[in-house]
Amino acid sequence: MAASAPQTLAFTITGPIGRADLLGLYRRICALLRDARPDVVLADVRGVQTDAVTVEALARLQLAAHRHGCRVWLRSASPELVELCAFMGLADVLAECATPETPAAARTAGTASGYPGRT
Repeated sequence: MAASAPQTLAFTITGPIGRADLLGLYRRICALLRDARPDVVLADVRGVQTDAVTVEALARLQLAAHRHGCRVWLRSASPELVELCAFMGLADVLAECATPETPAAARTAGTASGYPGRT
């Protein structure tokens, strides 16, 4: 019997994101994950600002996903956002999804991912 394809939920996160928005965002994503029950979440972050509040919002998104048994992959993250996540110690928590626009070789910039089979 073949395994079924993973359920994927894709959405776009736009900004700016304020500190006061964090709790509401977390609650909305938890409700969305509870209803959709995805295995993988693809979050397009091309329109967000590169700042600590955005990284905190993304970390909370990953926490919510983990609590609902799935994983978040960031799509179209700017190099600056990827660098800030790494600087804040969240490079392995907030993984960037390799896309045709951002191939895996370009996004890793010579650093190991921490996930077997990934660079």
